[in-house]
Amino acid sequence: MSAAPENDAEIARLVERQLRALGEDPEREGLLKTPERVARALRFLTSGYRADLDRLVNRAVFHEDTSEMIVVRDIELYSMCEHHMLPFFGKAHVAYVPDGRIIGLSKIPRLVDAFARRLQVQERLTQQIAQALEGALKPHGVGVVIEARHLCMMMRGVEKQNSSATTSAMLGTFRTDAKTRAEFLELTRGRAL
Repeated sequence: MSAAPENDAEIARLVERQLRALGEDPEREGLLKTPERVARALRFLTSGYRADLDRLVNRAVFHEDTSEMIVVRDIELYSMCEHHMLPFFGKAHVAYVPDGRIIGLSKIPRLVDAFARRLQVQERLTQQIAQALEGALKPHGVGVVIEARHLCMMMRGVEKQNSSATTSAMLGTFRTDAKTRAEFLELTRGRAL
């Protein structure tokens, strides 16, 4: 799942050039290993490009005679805005109504990470998670809500530190049945366990 070492070396060379272009001295003590650290960090932060979704689900789909909504709430996520390559972070709430098949609960956060660890926009991230779960399970419906804060809005541009964005993807019964959608949205509200 890691990038080839030559890719890391190329990224490190580019970071060193970037430091120079910013007026920094890549030879000063605090920056000596920065290009290599940035290359490793970027490899991790973009590991979703190398995720094998079939392998990720990996025999964790089970036949189960249930059709009640399953919700995994408050899944922490960290991603990078594709427009500025600055982080955005927040929580995903993911639900589905099974049609005879369920997925291991830990696989849902893994799906979130597989798509979050790419250069992203929140809107696409939300859709990708919903579509992947729908493809893996063929459920009656899938609902995904993401609430996130974007450093590209907080640190630069409009500089609004208290702003957040909420996106949703509703597929199947979550889109067509108002009661199902309302139940999901009610279950995502922040009640402590």
